[in-house]
Amino acid sequence: MLDNLQPNILQAHVREHLSVLFVHFGDGPDGKRFLRGLVPLMKSASRHLQETRAFNESKAPGTPYVGVGISKLGYVALGHSTTKFTDNAFKSGLKRRKDTLSDPPVSSWETPYQGEIHAVVLIGDATKEPVAATRKRVLALLPKTAKVLGEETGTGLRNAHGLGIEHFGYIDGRSQPLFLADQVAKESGTNWTPFFPLSHILVADPLAPQPSRHFGSYFVFRKLEQNVRAFRQAEEHLADSLGLTGADRQLAGAMLVGRFRNGTPLRLHGKPSSDGHPVQNDFSYRDDPGSKCPVSSHIRKANPRDSRDDGLERVLGVMMARRGQTYGTRTDRPWDDAPPKTRPTGGVGLLFMAFNSSLQGQFEFTQQTWADNPGFPSDGTGHDPVIGQGKRNVKVRYPKAWGSDKPSPPQPQVPQTVTMKGGEYFFMPSLAFLKSL
Repeated sequence: MLDNLQPNILQAHVREHLSVLFVHFGDGPDGKRFLRGLVPLMKSASRHLQETRAFNESKAPGTPYVGVGISKLGYVALGHSTTKFTDNAFKSGLKRRKDTLSDPPVSSWETPYQGEIHAVVLIGDATKEPVAATRKRVLALLPKTAKVLGEETGTGLRNAHGLGIEHFGYIDGRSQPLFLADQVAKESGTNWTPFFPLSHILVADPLAPQPSRHFGSYFVFRKLEQNVRAFRQAEEHLADSLGLTGADRQLAGAMLVGRFRNGTPLRLHGKPSSDGHPVQNDFSYRDDPGSKCPVSSHIRKANPRDSRDDGLERVLGVMMARRGQTYGTRTDRPWDDAPPKTRPTGGVGLLFMAFNSSLQGQFEFTQQTWADNPGFPSDGTGHDPVIGQGKRNVKVRYPKAWGSDKPSPPQPQVPQTVTMKGGEYFFMPSLAFLKSL
């Protein structure tokens, strides 16, 4: 099975430098030849795991990552029926799900995303030179009847200690579902276990030669622009409203995100722990009604764990394997306390990418039922302060101090500072399918 599975699904592939190409096929047979021609540039999940373990043992470098996804319209352009695919969100396409997700109108999306996207090609590696060389080889295979609609470039963003962060300056990428025993052994704790079965992320590739042995995964791509200045202004305003001074002002941002910038979970600590230590992730919310980590915080809305907010079974069924990458360049240091006026208002953000066995049951449920729902987990919770979309009429309360049962007066929600600029749903097929084209 691993010999025919694409990499980056079961285990994240290093992609400090990433190129994402969106392709439109003008001719079905030419499109098939292009996709089949990409196979020699691709490696299997099996080889990826071998490279990962070789690197861990001897620092032996691996080879570049090439991933391929096909949209519903892409399969149709290639001459394939999509009736055997079971995910209705995939078969609808992201544009037709915008109301479900409270997305902006398609007319406001960036131009490459407004039309039909048939395929996505991802090229990633730890350094830029292999990415550039592989990208050149990919483009050389592109037939004249096809065209690249657009391209995104991702570059890893890290803080002073080398930990991956997003543009608001916070540690990102924690609480991932894990599928391999060695990874789970390193991450497991007494309050949170990251183990997930393969059925959580893999589905039979219905068009592969042997669907019972050849697997793929549903893939969501969304370009999310971040207004860093507005988010930092919201942090300052909340700190003022709560009367926080000095070093305690960091608590305001932590109440919005659920972690301090260096990753210290608010559920466990009221102050950030020493930098450079492993980011703690072994905790639950079952004994915290919101006096430590507000129920409205981003990481609690997006992953309630085993709290009273939602059942553990539900949470485990919803989590996605996130493989996002930041985009845009900065001249400032995203993790420091520089004034909001020095921060960018656009042009930077996240290329959100995630693998799912069900787009409806995982990605869309998280966005619609949790993040965009001001009544989750209870009335007055408000939208997810980071990724929530929609009108923010509900006022929210925060603990007056960390661990305090006394809530603050009602506060206006932070404004929406993340804007969806476009995207699409894809299926990442098996290598066996691509070889059969």
